[in-house]
Amino acid sequence: MTPKRKTAPDAPWWRDGVIYQVYPRSFADSNGDGVGDLPGLIAHLDYLAGADAASGDDSLGIDAIWLSPVYPSPMYDFGYDVSDYCGIDPLFGTLDDFDRLVKEAHRRGIRIVMDLVLNHTSHQHPWFVESRSSRDNPRRDWYIWRDGQGDRPPNNWQSVFGGPAWEWDERTAQYYLHLFLKEQPDLNWRNPAVQDAMWDVFRFWLDRGVDGFRLDVFNLYVKDAQLRDNPLRLGLRAYDRQIHIQDRDQPEMHPLLRDLRALLDDYPQRMAVGETFSEEPVKMAAAYYGQQNDELNLSFNFDFTHQPWRARAFYDAIARWEAALPPGAWPCHVLSNHDVERHASRYAAGSNTDVRAKVAAALLLTIRGTPFLYYGEELAMRQGRIARAQIQDPPGKRYWPLYKGRDGCRTPMPWDDSPHAGFSINPPWLPVNADYRQRNVEAQRRDPDSVFHWYRRLIALRKASPALRRGDYVPLIRRPVHALAYLRVSPEQTLLVALNFASRPVLAVLDEPLPARDWQVLLSTADRPDLELLGNSLALAPYEACVLGMA
Repeated sequence: MTPKRKTAPDAPWWRDGVIYQVYPRSFADSNGDGVGDLPGLIAHLDYLAGADAASGDDSLGIDAIWLSPVYPSPMYDFGYDVSDYCGIDPLFGTLDDFDRLVKEAHRRGIRIVMDLVLNHTSHQHPWFVESRSSRDNPRRDWYIWRDGQGDRPPNNWQSVFGGPAWEWDERTAQYYLHLFLKEQPDLNWRNPAVQDAMWDVFRFWLDRGVDGFRLDVFNLYVKDAQLRDNPLRLGLRAYDRQIHIQDRDQPEMHPLLRDLRALLDDYPQRMAVGETFSEEPVKMAAAYYGQQNDELNLSFNFDFTHQPWRARAFYDAIARWEAALPPGAWPCHVLSNHDVERHASRYAAGSNTDVRAKVAAALLLTIRGTPFLYYGEELAMRQGRIARAQIQDPPGKRYWPLYKGRDGCRTPMPWDDSPHAGFSINPPWLPVNADYRQRNVEAQRRDPDSVFHWYRRLIALRKASPALRRGDYVPLIRRPVHALAYLRVSPEQTLLVALNFASRPVLAVLDEPLPARDWQVLLSTADRPDLELLGNSLALAPYEACVLGMA
């Protein structure tokens, strides 16, 4: 049944909020099995946002947790292969633990965003077990089964994780589609029964108090109805040697997203953010808001995760996103997540790595849009070094040494300098980072100049500033070389942000002189009482990030 539409409330929390991704396996282990769990997360909620965060209780001050999958799963892809959408894997706890997480998080003003993996299930999901049992099973058409072309698969589609996207099934003598691992068969979203089952999954978690959903590779849900071949092009991997126009971004996605939005709008202040896995990531991510702002509430733009450390590169990425967004759409930005190298390592510069991390944080938390943080980012946590024998990520095992997998960005959270970094009393599922004795939460809390406290101050300033939360973005340097400068303007407030990407002092020349008013430094990595304004120029210290307000 298609959900009925209701008018969504004004001032949604996800426009103002800071969302923090927790990879639960790696956040905190409560029972000593070496794997993070829900009770471990609950025990550290005060670190994320204490009951009195606004009064300076030394917590980070975030507004929501995006929780990577915790559903029952055989863990071929660490939870992204779901065998029960309405349960909690015993590795992470119980449904009672989850309910307690929601209750304790809400008590602290923290929202909970679940990660929903709906393009595919586990091959052990009861739906697929039934579908695989016979060609005439009622759930056969819940997945995508086809005859081959002689002794070849039905078409030329390739799996993201390598090899053909079709797996031969001896029992029923047909192929099934899997765009990822063969243990992750793709659902048939063209089947109305599948859609109804998925709307019920949303309702199950919404009724338990969940505040939103991150939709994993949502734009792959619907495939070409005729399963036509993808056109070919040059590329290193077989997957990259195709133009993926038949296995993603089908026009039927838009009515599905409108139905989902209608369902979410039946519940006050609920949201969905989509992971767009696309040939044209900026264009398509923007398109999935809908022309009437009636599809996704937020759509990930991963442009930031691909930019080199250059002011012009980030300026162009922001400009592309702003130009692509339909009217009324609200952007969101991310520098790190569980699939990419941590940005502190991408932008590493020896002894300057931490100060670069502070500049990156200032960009993420002052640009127009909703910022998504990745656990440990607030410590400038580096990419972990994983020996070949320790690799857990399936593609890493398959493609070593060309591709080492995603384990390096998923290493355990370093809480202190005790054995195993305070993450667990026993050896964890992945090794802790080698620098954990110096780079951990306890050490950075003690250091007022740490990256952690810089994040805290930025988040606190954002909460106190209507211009940073909701204001317009006005670039002040349209051909930047070493520095970005922009205004954030709301009816109540105007703020100036200046970011020096260079390791030397820079005189940033603005396109136009600033308004002739007194400007006060609200925040600066240079710890200065004021900023020298020379006509239409700003004198910035090496790697300085600063925010100014009008007196």
